[in-house]
Amino acid sequence: MKVALFIPCYVDQFYPQVAIATMQLLQKFGCEVTYPLDQTCCGQPMANAGYEHLTGSCNKNFINNFKDADYIVGPTGSCVTHIKDHLHDDAQEAAATHIRKHVYELTEFMVDVLKVEHIDAYFPHRVGMHQSCHGLRMLHLGSMSEKVTPHFSKAEQLLQHVKGLELSYPTRTDECCGFGGTFCVTEEAVSVRMGKDRIEDHSVNDVEYITGGDMSCLMHLEGILKKQRSHVKVIHLAEILNANVADKLPGKEAGKQQEVVNA
Repeated sequence: MKVALFIPCYVDQFYPQVAIATMQLLQKFGCEVTYPLDQTCCGQPMANAGYEHLTGSCNKNFINNFKDADYIVGPTGSCVTHIKDHLHDDAQEAAATHIRKHVYELTEFMVDVLKVEHIDAYFPHRVGMHQSCHGLRMLHLGSMSEKVTPHFSKAEQLLQHVKGLELSYPTRTDECCGFGGTFCVTEEAVSVRMGKDRIEDHSVNDVEYITGGDMSCLMHLEGILKKQRSHVKVIHLAEILNANVADKLPGKEAGKQQEVVNA
């Protein structure tokens, strides 16, 4: 199965370890992973700001990079949602349609396409689960609290295989963290207050980490956590699912093993 890796620009710049973990994870399940080198921003920031009519060059570039891929997989729900819903190009609409139908968020791909039923991972920590708004309400990666439906979560379905992991949810299981793309810029004070509320809700469970499928939300929470000098860290789902036996090794040996993995 050939998979083209779609790495959002902010992940490439600030969280390359998430991209590496995603690649290694897909390879573990037999995927032939490629990384189109000319990919840049998908155009979501402009679209969020009301300038979708200016995303034409982003669309053309994305299509040129990914039109030959069997599947396109990204470790972020918001950018994947943008491509699913907004990728168009009059000159290459057939290619755009193929991409829209074959682009997946990582956990969505692992559950729905790869049908993963076992993961050899080890992460002995107490982790709080953050569910991003777009992941639930646009990609349908989990059940929504405003709907009276049976509980399900594709991320939780995968994390339940991780040895040593103690997973918890905040009281308000799927409340927005306040990031919201350009919202955090135009409504900074409200955005920060919402983020603080999320962190306080997780802190009740005495978590060591907060995880999720989108680094944009986690980046927002990380900024607040660092400002508060909190011991709580953020970590992408891919990093947990890719955590292996090297984490069991004591002292310097474990450090060397992890350096190899991170390289």
